[in-house]
Amino acid sequence: MLDSVDDDSRKYRAPALEKGLDVLELLSQHGAPLTPSQMSAMLGRSVSELFRMIQVLEFRGYIEPSSSGYRLTNRLFTLGIAHGPAKDLVEAALPHMRELAEATVQSCHLVVRSGDQIVVVARIEAPGDLGYSVRIGYRRSIIEATSGLLFYGFANERTQGQLRDSLTALHGKKRVADYVAAASVAAGEGHAERPSDFVKGVTDLVAPVLGADGIIATLITPYIERTPPPGTLQDAVDHLRRAADAISGEMGHSAV
Repeated sequence: MLDSVDDDSRKYRAPALEKGLDVLELLSQHGAPLTPSQMSAMLGRSVSELFRMIQVLEFRGYIEPSSSGYRLTNRLFTLGIAHGPAKDLVEAALPHMRELAEATVQSCHLVVRSGDQIVVVARIEAPGDLGYSVRIGYRRSIIEATSGLLFYGFANERTQGQLRDSLTALHGKKRVADYVAAASVAAGEGHAERPSDFVKGVTDLVAPVLGADGIIATLITPYIERTPPPGTLQDAVDHLRRAADAISGEMGHSAV
């Protein structure tokens, strides 16, 4: 938050803009809808002080109301990937993701890390009438997501240390120790495989997408048990890993 910036070192101030940025950053960090009253308490500002800013952000499409409060829309995310490395990654990944979906008859998602969260940046729906997917821009704590195991397990020591410190402050040493242990196992196996904690009968299959300097994304297949099955779970893992390897090659990773 901007409160951490030394006011003496700042030449210019824009209070209205800062209020809006505070709201956007709070919603992003919290990861769940918040009411104006909750925002007021967390930001240390009055509800009346935030009311007009919330209305403007809603009108411009940056936030939207839900049954439990305001939440971020995909607008900031869309602006963020309109250029630069994220766009290059998505452009490289989409052809391989389409082939993966056709081969497995399952949906697939491309995920990147944003601080201590994961964010879905691309998806391909499953062919046919049945599939399971989440929206582009969906965020979740890295410690709760299956992708999070690989983002830690394939990270360099410096990044792992930063993640451990930030996650320990939020979740405590015991939970982080369990996360680190599971991430080590997943990295050793080269992929992660875990039952979905959202939908029964769905298994999250995740493979790392590597660049020249390490992990840059993960590729996910939410494997749905179907009758008759379009292929085995192991078949889906094999297709997933090949697709992730192909994307990695396009992003500059050289397999040893």
